[in-house]
Amino acid sequence: MASLYNELKAEWSKHAPNLTHCARLLDGFKLELVKSDFGTPHPASSSKQKDQLMRSREMLEIAVEHSITIKDYAAFERYMSQLNTYYYDYDKFLDSSKHMHKFMGLNLLYMLATNRIADFHIELERLPSALLLHNAFIMPVLALENYYMEGRYNKILQAKKSLPSEIYTNFMDILVNTAREEIASCMEKSYLKIDPKQAALRLGLRPTSKEFTDLVKKRHWALDDEGNYDYAGLHTKPVENVSARDIATQNLTYAHELEKIV
Repeated sequence: MASLYNELKAEWSKHAPNLTHCARLLDGFKLELVKSDFGTPHPASSSKQKDQLMRSREMLEIAVEHSITIKDYAAFERYMSQLNTYYYDYDKFLDSSKHMHKFMGLNLLYMLATNRIADFHIELERLPSALLLHNAFIMPVLALENYYMEGRYNKILQAKKSLPSEIYTNFMDILVNTAREEIASCMEKSYLKIDPKQAALRLGLRPTSKEFTDLVKKRHWALDDEGNYDYAGLHTKPVENVSARDIATQNLTYAHELEKIV
């Protein structure tokens, strides 16, 4: 385990780590965890066991960052669940990780970005109030949750510029995309038509950007003769013509069934 830990830590600390090599090392780490007995330690546990637990915790922290980097969010959930065991269950036996609050905030942001609001609040219940009020990694995520619940989506777009850690970027991108979809939906319901430049401005995008073009295509926004996006027909349901004969036949069928019941 020690050699695996040293090799993974050395590779991950590089400016541009080899992600494939890191993945192979993490696969080896998972096998070591299965083979080893990492049960709950006792107060009289040996320093060797505690060192093993601390190394495992640090490797799981690397695994979490690696899964985000390669955008394997299913792996992120698995690694984060294991990491929480070290943060919450082994906290009486191990010194706290200096990165713990960063990963707690990251987990909260992931739940918010994937719209798992119930899980978000359950996770909050596990945290002491001091963290919620003063921690630099937790407070910004709580502010984002308030913006999201209140519909202040423009605040979410602005918050992307002041993240507490670079590793938050991927999940923040997911949340920003969710916010933009909500803004677009509100625009469709609030305006009959809108100028493309104004639409892009409200979405926090440039009119010529690929993100804006993709969103316009996805939501089927069409330009009218004046060069504005016409929202009037987006939510109009087509009128269905039903013949009087069909209506009469259906009513007679209902009447016949009622007679059977009576």
